[in-house]
Amino acid sequence: MKQEYFKVFEAIAAIPPGRVASYGAIAARAGLPGRARLVGRLLGEVPDGMKLPWFRVLRSSGQIAMPPGSRGFREQCRLLRAEGVEVKNGRVPLARFGLDADVDRELWGLP
Repeated sequence: MKQEYFKVFEAIAAIPPGRVASYGAIAARAGLPGRARLVGRLLGEVPDGMKLPWFRVLRSSGQIAMPPGSRGFREQCRLLRAEGVEVKNGRVPLARFGLDADVDRELWGLP
């Protein structure tokens, strides 16, 4: 697997509990701006044994990407709500739960 892909996994792993990030924001953090679809693909190819908070990654609109009513959709809603994230009609209000504009501080704890 390409090294850049592991940067995507690191960016996903760094999303704090109770917060969410878009596929595009994760791609940008991994140094792959404009590659949001790659992030989605990689979430389906996580290496065995690697645990990631996949459920914290959403569309840029705050919408869950899985089909409404599907098993994955229900599981993502459940996991987000367990962390205190508000989910209404499959959408998370990014103004409250999304990463700040200062994503470096949120993801990496930089001053």
